[in-house]
Amino acid sequence: MLEVGTKAPEFSLPDQNGEMRSLSDWRGQKVVLYFYPKDMTAGCTKQACSFGELYPQFREKGAVVIGISKDSVASHKRFEEKYGLPFTLLSDTEKIAIQAYDVWKEKKLYGKVSLGVVRTTYLIDEEGTIVRAFDKVAAADNPAQMLGELG
Repeated sequence: MLEVGTKAPEFSLPDQNGEMRSLSDWRGQKVVLYFYPKDMTAGCTKQACSFGELYPQFREKGAVVIGISKDSVASHKRFEEKYGLPFTLLSDTEKIAIQAYDVWKEKKLYGKVSLGVVRTTYLIDEEGTIVRAFDKVAAADNPAQMLGELG
């Protein structure tokens, strides 16, 4: 996990519509950048839908929400459409941002060890500096927690 106070690494990744988006596109706004393992799975769906429900409140506080996983653009589009997600989902099939933000880790599930995305959320300020960082977040609680971090 990256340290609070460090500059958030820049990236350019395709969104759910295939449009290339860079972190710098959101300069001047607070960014809730969350990394999640997989579209359409129970925890990831719960987290995304909760971010979606709270999205108007994030916007009121001058923040955008961006979700990143290694799923394809097409998978993100289906995820967005099925659940009516109002925020940007970025496809990182090459694990560029996933590795830059240090969220590709060893995970244990039922005693089996594998590599994967550890659910992690960063709050990035208007100048592109990481001001809060949370790893191993609880999917259901993370969106409300992040809204609270915005004050």
